Amino acid sequence: MKRFLALLPVVVFALVLVGFMVGLKRDPSILPSMLIGKPLPAFALPAVRPGDAGLTSAELTGEPIMLNVFASWCVACRAEHPTLMRLKSEGVVIHGMDWKDEAADGARWLAENGDPYIRAGNDRTGRAGIDLGVSGVPETFIVDRKGRVRYRQVGAITPDVWNKTIGPLMARLRAES
Repeated sequence: MKRFLALLPVVVFALVLVGFMVGLKRDPSILPSMLIGKPLPAFALPAVRPGDAGLTSAELTGEPIMLNVFASWCVACRAEHPTLMRLKSEGVVIHGMDWKDEAADGARWLAENGDPYIRAGNDRTGRAGIDLGVSGVPETFIVDRKGRVRYRQVGAITPDVWNKTIGPLMARLRAES
């Protein structure tokens, strides 16, 4: 029994060491989504811009789309914005969700920087974002024609991210349509 008690700290240390080693091999930037392969959660958001239609999850079917979560106060969203504007000019269907922001601030931001969205809904309380599992902005969800989430991009969409990951996925989803 004394031998077992003497070896117990060594065994515990070895287990902790193995746990740390496994943790170091994981990429901390990868945040999996529980929604992959599942339908978007139901939401109905008021419009960001006065006079526009709002954004509902029911409308995000029929063709592959990008649902981009942004905010006027988001620095990374500003860096991502030129890429979104380019994608819009190339015919990519993008909808926006203005997260934890006042609609007037989101509308002003879009007026000043350009509007890449077909529709933009305001999620002032953040409830729809919580249902999507949003951890911060920007985040983008790729949704297939049946309204199922196929991919989640945490962070800004850069030209590199588009060319290597999202663009090929969108092309594949369009081919499936």
